[in-house]
Amino acid sequence: MAISFKPIEKGQPGVAGGGEKKFYASIVISGETTLEDLTKYIEKISTVSGADIRAVLYAMVDLCIDELEKGNIVRLGDLGSLRPGISSEGHENGEDVLSESIIKTRIIFTPGKRLKQMLKAVGFRKV
Repeated sequence: MAISFKPIEKGQPGVAGGGEKKFYASIVISGETTLEDLTKYIEKISTVSGADIRAVLYAMVDLCIDELEKGNIVRLGDLGSLRPGISSEGHENGEDVLSESIIKTRIIFTPGKRLKQMLKAVGFRKV
């Protein structure tokens, strides 16, 4: 399998007006796979019913939310791990850093070993 890409023109980040423009490779997304699709695929290759698979996957989402809210890393085996991340304003001293200093929150996904191996081995083709 190969991932498709196309050239797109972008300006320099952080430069007013875009600065010098260059072309960069950009992935062409060919579709999407939903939780419902994954449920059907798993159902075909296992003896577990679709209802049971959905129940487990949706429960996993709920539990990930609970654990991330506690500030925990959620390790998902070969899939990888999830952890909360923040960006904040800088201050001269630690006492000035308050919850109001936080300007962005996100969930950081780190792929597991097998996903990293796939990324190293996958081919690309220009479209």
